[in-house]
Amino acid sequence: MTRIVLATRNKNKIKEIKEILGDLKVELLSLEELPGLPEVKETGTSLKENAILKARSVFDFTGLPSLADDSGIEVSALDGAPGVDSARFAGENCTYTDNNRKLLSLLEGVPWKKRRATFVCVAALVLNNKEIFIDEGKVFGYVADKECGDQGFGYDPVFYFPPEKKTFGQMSASQKNRISHRAKAFLRTKKVIRQRLLGS
Repeated sequence: MTRIVLATRNKNKIKEIKEILGDLKVELLSLEELPGLPEVKETGTSLKENAILKARSVFDFTGLPSLADDSGIEVSALDGAPGVDSARFAGENCTYTDNNRKLLSLLEGVPWKKRRATFVCVAALVLNNKEIFIDEGKVFGYVADKECGDQGFGYDPVFYFPPEKKTFGQMSASQKNRISHRAKAFLRTKKVIRQRLLGS
């Protein structure tokens, strides 16, 4: 069976990606199953750069097709921040809750119409030394005025999605994985995997 390495140690991401790609006839390996891989520093200045950096680093180490993503939330009232710094918004070793609290505090008193936000995911698939495929997914919504829901991870409890009238944190995994930024990016990547690796 074709093997693909998921270039992340984030268990929440691994779970989501495996669910989105679940019907592919491939074996998805996590970094925990490949001991000895050096830690990849996310030094890129964009989500795209970080996704490519992670996927290429893992490919160079393993020689296997590698798939990575970098994701973030861009808030209009904060001139697009936290963006590429979403995971470290509240500082090194911060928690999801730390990041959400910082975001909410910065937007305290900001009216609803100015709380527009975009969830962005960039997926990078490295097949070999020459071929790399990039896909991007976006969803548009607002930053809620408080955390709502205990599902998902990251900024999900504060990202309000108008079409569903709830935050991502209030959605089931199956519901979120049909409409999210990560779903949009990886559903496109799934087509590439079928065509380039599985010949279907």
